[in-house]
Formats: sequence, C-alpha cells, structure tokens
Amino acid sequence: MEHVITAIRTVLDPEIPVNVYDLRLIYDIAINDVNVAEIEMTLTAPGCPVARELVGWVQRAVNDVSGIDAVVVRLVFDPPWDTSRMSEEARLELGFM
Repeated sequence: MEHVITAIRTVLDPEIPVNVYDLRLIYDIAINDVNVAEIEMTLTAPGCPVARELVGWVQRAVNDVSGIDAVVVRLVFDPPWDTSRMSEEARLELGFM
C-alpha cells in the first residue's frame, strides 16, 4: 500500500501546488486479490477544469507501481472536500497554519 501512496504523492493538483494525497483528495485505496487498485477520489471543486486529466494522472501513477495490474479511479463528491481535510504538511506548505 505504501508504494501506491508514494505514487499518488507524485500527482500535483495544478491549481494548488500540493500533491493530491496530502490535499486529502484521495478518500479510499483498496487493492483486491487480483492486484487491481481501486481508488476513490474527489476534487477541490465539482467543476474542476482538469478533472479528467487529474483522474488520469492518478491512474497512470498507480498503474506504474510494481505488483499493480490495473487501476480503477472513481470520482466521488460525498463528503464534499474543503481545506480542513488537508494534511498538516499541506497546510504548512500553503501557509494555512
């Protein structure tokens, strides 16, 4: 699982220069018995102009992880994302603390 998280951390939200994992846009990661990574993620806003690209970037990053045979990324909007979800590292990086 740690390799998947490391891969996801390479994906930056283009509007906020922080990775999507520390922004807490990733709600769930599961790897099933046939090495399919299933990821639930959200966006900072439902109308995000790079939604399709962001999902693709996460999918490609995780697909490159050794031992992962396929990746399914699902966009969810419940619960809605807000800045209170960010990791402490992201808050520090963005000057929210």
